[in-house]
Amino acid sequence: MADTRSADLINALDEAKLSRFHLRAVLVSGMGFFTDAYDLFVIGIVSTLLKGQWHLGSGQLAVLNATMLGAAFLGALVFGRIADVFGRKRVYWLVAAIMVVAAIGSAFAPSLAVLIAFRFLLGLGVGGDYPVSAVLMTEYANRKDRGKLVGLVFSAQALGLIVGPLVALALLGGGVSENVTWRVLLGVGALPAAAVIYLRRKMPESPRYQAQVAARAQDADRQMSAFTGGAVSGTAAARPVIGLKAFLANRRFGVLLLGTAGCWFLLDYAYYGNTISTPQIIGLIKPGASAIVTIAIQLAIFAVAALPGYALAIARMDRFGHRRLQLLGFVMMALCFGVIAAVPGMTTAVAPFLIVYGVSYFFSEFGPNVTTFVLPGELFPVSVRATGHGISAGVGKFGAFVGVFLFPVLQSSLGLRGTLLLTAGVSVAGALLTLVLPEPAGLSLEEVSGEAEKAVIAAAERVLAAPPRPAAIPE
Repeated sequence: MADTRSADLINALDEAKLSRFHLRAVLVSGMGFFTDAYDLFVIGIVSTLLKGQWHLGSGQLAVLNATMLGAAFLGALVFGRIADVFGRKRVYWLVAAIMVVAAIGSAFAPSLAVLIAFRFLLGLGVGGDYPVSAVLMTEYANRKDRGKLVGLVFSAQALGLIVGPLVALALLGGGVSENVTWRVLLGVGALPAAAVIYLRRKMPESPRYQAQVAARAQDADRQMSAFTGGAVSGTAAARPVIGLKAFLANRRFGVLLLGTAGCWFLLDYAYYGNTISTPQIIGLIKPGASAIVTIAIQLAIFAVAALPGYALAIARMDRFGHRRLQLLGFVMMALCFGVIAAVPGMTTAVAPFLIVYGVSYFFSEFGPNVTTFVLPGELFPVSVRATGHGISAGVGKFGAFVGVFLFPVLQSSLGLRGTLLLTAGVSVAGALLTLVLPEPAGLSLEEVSGEAEKAVIAAAERVLAAPPRPAAIPE
């Protein structure tokens, strides 16, 4: 009976219509992810303002820009695993609290060393938020709209990309000193994170996780009844969490990790390296541009190119296919970067450069920047879903760390054209690696991960193992 009810519970989640609960979950996760994106990308503006004030060299700037990303690598790995062992909800509000403390500490940093220390702490929180926000939304979602819902959470990154430059322009344009501006920019990141701590504590634990993982199975009946308004209830046959060693040694999981983590690494190398280095890139194609002009150009690129990409990805990805969209995006990114590198004069002509550069941004959003966040939450079984996503996100953030650290060095040694030619090659590698992944769009999570097949086999084995019923005696 428990197995039958378990199937009913999962089916109710898969076939549920969009509801206020789904939208509330998007808002709560999205506000945290807005903070993630804001804090990750605003450092490009902050480092530009600090360069002259604190007389920072290129090496110090690289460390400042990359520290948070290196810490995010560790945070994603550690908190992703904790979310599988102890539950998603506990990590959900804890990482938001870490981000509040770290953002405030960064704003009041008296020196580079202290600023780097708080940026490291902030990175731990941001890294932890990646797997838990993605996995919770994935497990709350229905089958038909899963990509759209998880993509909406990730699309809060677009607001984070835009709000930072807007705040900077408002402050600098209003006559606020650069010393105060960079502190306000870092401190603002604490506000949305603080707002969601309470909301995240009130959100229910993942119904799929409670129903299917041994440590939390006793709570499944209560949570399922609350989630479905009493329409469906009943606990599932619990499954133990797969050990980390067994997970890493499993060949099938290894192939999935190669695809999800490898593609995320390659995407973030290109995406974060370009985005955080955008002020420096603009300086190369438009020497002598003021801080306000540089920030305005950066904001225009995000608003004109990135926002439509996010919107179209959310609207079409469930029909177009998650894997297919990632493949398209990588191919178009490679083409754009290749054009900039191959066509003479592209890096000195501002308008043509910004057009092609903007198209590359559009296809990174209408492509792998969204799908690398969505796919790892779909492809792994529930008991290691956050672990798999955390490893993928962590490796992705390591790629971002490498990109941010190397881009200024590569621009000095290879020039802008050579650096973007290398980025084109990275994008080609991402397209090829995408081919190892299955297409999860439109399927239930249990079908994608193979758990539905395992459940059928287990049920058949129980029937075969049961003692035969006595034959009915004819009257």
